[in-house]
Amino acid sequence: MSSSKNSASKSSDSRVRLAFLPGVLGAIILMAALALVGGDWYIWVRFAVAILALIMCVFAVQAKAYWWLIGLVPLAIAFNPVWPLPIGDLWLRLLHLAGAIVFIAAGVAIKVPVPEQQSGPAGRYDGKRRPSGGSASRGRASGRGTSTRGK
Repeated sequence: MSSSKNSASKSSDSRVRLAFLPGVLGAIILMAALALVGGDWYIWVRFAVAILALIMCVFAVQAKAYWWLIGLVPLAIAFNPVWPLPIGDLWLRLLHLAGAIVFIAAGVAIKVPVPEQQSGPAGRYDGKRRPSGGSASRGRASGRGTSTRGK
C-alpha cells in the first residue's frame, strides 16, 4: 500500500534540474575567463555570465527557490555589460571564483517542477528519443500514405 502511495506522489511531484546546464556553462566560462580579465575579449564574458545568471534566476523563480536569487542577481549585476561596475582586478578574480561556486551549487539544487503530462514515458523530460517525425510517421498518423489497393 505504501509503495502505491509513493509512486502516486512521485508522478504528481515530478521535478527536473533545468538549471544544471546553464550553471555548469557559467562556471566554465568564469573559470576560463580568469585569463581574460582586463582584456578586449572580456566584454563577451560579461554578456555570457549575465545572461546565464538571468536564465538561472528564471529557473529559480519557477522552482520557488527564491534564496538562490541572493547569489544569482548580484552576479547578473556585477557582470552586467551595459553598465559595468568598476571592480578591481583582485576583487574581480575573487568574484569569478565565488560566482563559479554559486553557479554550480544553484545548478545542482534548483529543481523545476514539470507538469505530469510532460514528465511521463511519452513526456519531454524522460531522456528518451522521440521519432524524428519524418514523412512516414506523419502519413501513418493522419491516415494518408496507406494503400487502399486490393480492398
